Amino acid sequence: MRRHRTTARGVLFLVATIGVAVGAAAAFAANKVPEHIVFPVVGRVQYTDDFGAPRPGGPHQGNDIIAAKKSPAVAAEAGKVKYWTTSRSAGCMLYLYGESGTNYYYIHLNNDVTMTNDNRGKCVKGTAYAVKNGAKVAAGQQIAYVGDSGDADGRSAHLHFEVHPGGGKAVSPYPYLQKAYKLLFTAKAGTPFALALTGTVVSATIDRLVMNVATSQAWPSALMLTKLNRTIALGVPETALLQSVGPTGAPRTVTSLTLAQKGDRVVVWTQPAPATLKAERGDDDVLSAALIQLD
Repeated sequence: MRRHRTTARGVLFLVATIGVAVGAAAAFAANKVPEHIVFPVVGRVQYTDDFGAPRPGGPHQGNDIIAAKKSPAVAAEAGKVKYWTTSRSAGCMLYLYGESGTNYYYIHLNNDVTMTNDNRGKCVKGTAYAVKNGAKVAAGQQIAYVGDSGDADGRSAHLHFEVHPGGGKAVSPYPYLQKAYKLLFTAKAGTPFALALTGTVVSATIDRLVMNVATSQAWPSALMLTKLNRTIALGVPETALLQSVGPTGAPRTVTSLTLAQKGDRVVVWTQPAPATLKAERGDDDVLSAALIQLD
């Protein structure tokens, strides 16, 4: 009996130890930055790997993403936002507490009422922020507006973007920005939109096309994004037009999408539809094709 009780204790101890180890591993995983965050600015941007670059206050703790004034700043992942409005150097700032345990800092948000550098705006919703303080947000949801507040005043509008895994020290955002998913467009919910997507075929069935998207152009905004390298699945309704383009450049009708081969160049024009966050992100099977042109 004594040996049996000792063995039982050992098993219980082993189970408890494994449980602690698994729990610790899960906690570690929960604090890991997602492999593909949503790129935090929508529109034409410029940025470099300037993390750690010398600054008057110490090494640069993020990457500066240069963009047009009042460009949409969006949530890198789902989480909760918190305003920070008392920093003279950061200006209008926002924390995003991501569901992964990662914290993201959005700094130098807009404080201008007009498109000039008037500094007449305040760190409030509608000027600096697009959501209320404490709001829970989805990945890709607009949360703020790019600006030049704080010690960026009068310089190029940009978003100073920081990444803090597990709420700890800042790490370089650059590798995450390089792999981030860019929103295909942004628009007020319900606003009609359409896209032209250029890329290559991954797979095709009668009613579904999976393509690797290299370039996207949105209407009516005319926003064009390049070097996307995004795999997106689209629905292909019976009403969709299928064409191929030969050496002469003249399109001809294709009888079935199943004739498409992996690697074929393809251009897809989507059906006009009301804007949704899922459509902006290009979630699988949300977009529908109106015209598919194979090369």
